[in-house]
Parts: sequence; C-alpha cells; structure tokens
Amino acid sequence: MLTSSPGALAGRVLCAAALSLSAAAHADDHYPARPITLVVPFAPGGNIDTTARIISAELGRQLGQSVVVENRAGAGGVIGATYVARAKPDGYTLLLGNSGPNAVANAVSKRVPYDGVSSFTPISPITTNPSVLTTSTKVPARDFKGFQQYAQSREKGVTVGIAGYGSYTHLVAALINDKGGLKATIVPYKGTGPAATDLMGQQLDAMVDQITTAAPLVRDGRVKAVAQTGEQRSPLLPDVPTMAEQGHPELTSIIYTGLFGPAGMPADVTAKLAAAMDKVRGNDAVRQRFKEIGADVSTVSNAQFPDYVRADAQRWALAAQQAHVSVDE
Repeated sequence: MLTSSPGALAGRVLCAAALSLSAAAHADDHYPARPITLVVPFAPGGNIDTTARIISAELGRQLGQSVVVENRAGAGGVIGATYVARAKPDGYTLLLGNSGPNAVANAVSKRVPYDGVSSFTPISPITTNPSVLTTSTKVPARDFKGFQQYAQSREKGVTVGIAGYGSYTHLVAALINDKGGLKATIVPYKGTGPAATDLMGQQLDAMVDQITTAAPLVRDGRVKAVAQTGEQRSPLLPDVPTMAEQGHPELTSIIYTGLFGPAGMPADVTAKLAAAMDKVRGNDAVRQRFKEIGADVSTVSNAQFPDYVRADAQRWALAAQQAHVSVDE
C-alpha cells in the first residue's frame, strides 16, 4: 500500500488550494462573462424603473455585457429586494435599491425576510430625490412658516395626505409633523393619484409627495408648494425653498437610489462594478436624463456608500419608532 508523508500530503493540499484560488481569480478576471440582471423592485414607469433604464445601457457598455432590467414589483419593493438578497452573490443579479426596500421596509415591519443593510453588498450610489410639501389652494400659506401658523391656528390642526401607510412619504410626513409642530392628522391613501385628487379638490390641507409627481400640479396652479426637502432646490421647482433655507435643516429628507448585490459578493467583482458606475454617473447624457426627471446625481462616493446606507436605515427606523408607524399591527 502506498503511503504519503505528512509533508508530502500538506504540499499537495497547498498546491490544490493555490490552483483553486488561481482558477477563481482567473474567472473573476473575465467578469462579466454573461448578461447581468438588474432587478427593479417596483412596477415599470416609476422613478426607480426610469433610473434603472437610464443607467443600464451605459453600465452595459462600460462592462462589455448587456444589463437587462427586470421588474419584480410588490410589497413596497420587498418582493424584488428579497429575490436579490437570496440570489447567488456572483455579480450577475443586482438590485436597483433605494430608501424604501433598503430602509423603510425594516423600519415599519419586523416581518421583512431580509435586512436592508446586512443582506446586501452596497456597490454604488446613483441619485437622490427630494420630497415636497404641497397644500391645497385654499390654504393661505406661501411658505413653511405660514403653513405652521395656519396649522397651529386651527383647533383640529391640518390633514396631510400620503401615498400609503408605512411608506417613505408617511415617515417624511411624520417627521415634518413631529419636528414642525403641525398638529397634523396623517391620512394614508392607496397611491399618489387618489391623494393628489383630494388635495386638488380641497378635501385635504396638504400632502407629502415626490417632487417628480408634484411639480406638474404646482406649475399648473392646481396645488401650492411651501417647501421641498432636498439639500438644494430642485430644477423642477426652482422657486420653492428647501426646508433648510426656511430654518429647518432637521427636516431635510432625500430618497436615494443605489446599486446593490447580494451580501458576500467577491471584492473584485464589487470593485469592477463600482468603477463602472463612476463612469456611468459621470456620463453627460446620463446626467442630463437624471436632470430631466428631477433627480440629482449622488455626491456620495462608493467608499462612503455603505455608511450612508446604514445611516439612512437608522434614521428611518428611529422616525418610525417615534411616530409609532408599523404595518404589523
């Protein structure tokens, strides 16, 4: 019977390990070797879907492979995000994530089957979008201070509509109500459309909405805007001051989009995707398309992005806790 010395056996093990590592490195050198699926956890046509379609062609060009957008909508982004969280972490299934599935979902429910931070590999930030506080035309306020005074003068306060209980706009409205002292009754609707209809019909005093959907109504004079929540004024509503400009920097609230993969992605694959996204964000045509939809290209670096994602999740978890917002109840 043939036997091997411990030293010879150890040598063969080390050799096998080295060959295995070499093969893995060689495989990663050729990433991506096939098309990449970019999962959008919302229906076609919305801001998140539009963002994915703006970046997909240029990202594919940078990587030398097709990037295919796939919509997996439902449960406020949770269905699509769950799909990516459970995918093989090889860089071929990515998520167009945002503050909804990556922060708000866990903030308002303990039943979400993933952690919006630890279940994913944050790759690169993409855009930020502000919300806007709009009022009906009957409200005699031209700015946020005027709206505060109007709300505080009314015995029952004001009504503020939102597009869905436990949504991102719900938490923004709760933050504005709490920090702004509005004495507001927050009224959840099943979507933006019904809430906007009631606001235009003066059945609501105010509404917290995404700026892309609110801006056309403001420009047409069907509703008024008293504040936007971004760090700077959006080109969609350049005459509407931010909360910070009006003395309330604590009410600055932006929804971000970013590129994520499942947790445990190889560092070199993550780095290759991040480098490609730097070029995508710097592309003039891409930046112009984002400007057209009222989105700002994120100024957060790839290195800062994981901490940014974590801080965003912590902020909205605290806001949900303080406002007692839970979809589990």
